[in-house]
Amino acid sequence: MNLRNVAIIAHVDHGKTTLVDQLFRQSGTFRDNQRVEERAMDSNDLEKERGITILAKCTSVEWEGTRINIVDTPGHADFGGEVERILSMVDGVILLVDSSEGAMPQTKFVTGKALALGLKPIVVVNKVDRADERIQEVLDEVFDLFVSLEASDEQLDFPVLYASGRNGYAGEDPLSREGTLTPLFQKIVDHVPPPSADPDGPFKFLVTLLDRDNFLGRILTGLVFSGSIKTNMAIHSLDNDGTIVETGRASKIMSFRGLERVPVDEANAGDIISIAGLTTTTVSNTICDPSVSEPLHAQPIDPPTLSMRFAVNDSPMAGREGTKVTSRMIRDRLLREGESNVAIKVTEAEDKDSFEVAGRGELQLGVLIETMRREGFELSISRPRVLFQDGDAGLEEPYETVIIDVDDEYSGTVVEKMAIRKAEMTDMRPSGGGKTRITFSAPSRGMIGYHGEFLSDTRGTGIMNRLFEKYGPHKGKIEGRKNGVLISNGAGEAVAYALGPLEERGILMVSPGEPLYEGMIIGENAKPDDLEVNPMKSKALTNFRSTGKDDAIRLTPPKRLTLEQAIAYIDDDELVEVTPKSIRLRKRHLDPNERKRASRSKAA
Repeated sequence: MNLRNVAIIAHVDHGKTTLVDQLFRQSGTFRDNQRVEERAMDSNDLEKERGITILAKCTSVEWEGTRINIVDTPGHADFGGEVERILSMVDGVILLVDSSEGAMPQTKFVTGKALALGLKPIVVVNKVDRADERIQEVLDEVFDLFVSLEASDEQLDFPVLYASGRNGYAGEDPLSREGTLTPLFQKIVDHVPPPSADPDGPFKFLVTLLDRDNFLGRILTGLVFSGSIKTNMAIHSLDNDGTIVETGRASKIMSFRGLERVPVDEANAGDIISIAGLTTTTVSNTICDPSVSEPLHAQPIDPPTLSMRFAVNDSPMAGREGTKVTSRMIRDRLLREGESNVAIKVTEAEDKDSFEVAGRGELQLGVLIETMRREGFELSISRPRVLFQDGDAGLEEPYETVIIDVDDEYSGTVVEKMAIRKAEMTDMRPSGGGKTRITFSAPSRGMIGYHGEFLSDTRGTGIMNRLFEKYGPHKGKIEGRKNGVLISNGAGEAVAYALGPLEERGILMVSPGEPLYEGMIIGENAKPDDLEVNPMKSKALTNFRSTGKDDAIRLTPPKRLTLEQAIAYIDDDELVEVTPKSIRLRKRHLDPNERKRASRSKAA
């Protein structure tokens, strides 16, 4: 069987998943009468809602006697830990760019990794039927991008196809608006070399992705670098130093056919497959014949830079909405996540009721929390904190490269806000169309919670992309939230009569009729201090009829925070209470006397 292994690189929303859907349809992977979801590759609910690829996935199509394994790469830097390992499985890449937006910063991240590995790209300009297409400028931008990423002459001589994934055609003529994806299939077969694997050597396989199955246990996916494997063959796994991790048997071998994993009896060099049967082997380990003692070179996993405390929900409203509320359930779920998601590290706290979860960024941890609340969990989440390390020059903290595309009129505001967050500007240039591209080197600590504010400052038009850069010197104190909060001084239901006067004190986050408890945050104070208020006070009734009509109380709609906004908003002495139906903010200590004691001991 002829084989080709190829990865697709594209920025969020440039049409990658839609194009892959059409490749399935036109290769006959789906039957004509088969009902298939739109964007079949983004199978996870959150991926569909956010329109992003979170998990890397493998699929395969057959076209005229050649099997093409297609690997979908995440475009977001928080999931960048997967990208380098994925690219080690393939022999070519398709770079998909929008005919209007062009090459975006996140594509730069993945493309840079692909070019450094010597992979030769095929450039597909997608959405050529857009009214605002600027195909030639986009191609020039791609060429400039490759030059800036130090591409070789061979890589710069890339083939180009013009496509519309939604309408299912591709061709070499930028003006063509009809046809099929045959030119794309042909280009993959002609341009991407077959895998350079050794069919006669001993069996060697590098684990690139890991997931779990309730029946099969760990499923390890990767590329067979040499030899072949049969079901029940004896194998062992080695870590990067060559130490044996475990020995066992390949209880099941699976190959990709379309979106399905299909059991096979044997797999050969060059194929991308999944193996079940090992219990502790993880990503970047080498699975091989017991005679092999040298591991394959693997990309180390990026270190986590951010951690949050996940604890049992102990608020007065605990257990009303969720079904999974005990620390044992939370512990099992987090350990399962830590097993399959190598970028997340879970450690149990001494009190056994809370867990420190470390990851690559707010988005990644936010996705985990959102997934858990949909599964029926109740949690209380602390403010994210960055993970420091001891370096040669003392304490070091993680830095990120932050690339911002913004309308010219907002660039001043952005530069000012980033300076407050101790970011240093490293580049600023016009990017055409009245926009400016600004690059910063910023401590991760300063970026926590900035994204929402950034969208408000740029009226929703700015685009921000962040990549882990390095560990560097500690930048000192960074200003946090300037305003205090309004705290409920009792339990009950919020009353419009009480909320009316409180609007003058700040911005409310609750509406009349909502259940409240003592220590719950009901709004933001206009002043820097926290203020305890009574949002449940009702109007005193008397025997006298008032001469004027009672003024109807008109309240401004409350400010509702999304999960990510809430996590970024809270201070160190506050928590986010997350349940399947609600997101509430609260003080860590609900009793006011305990709060005073805690603040005194912190000051001391």
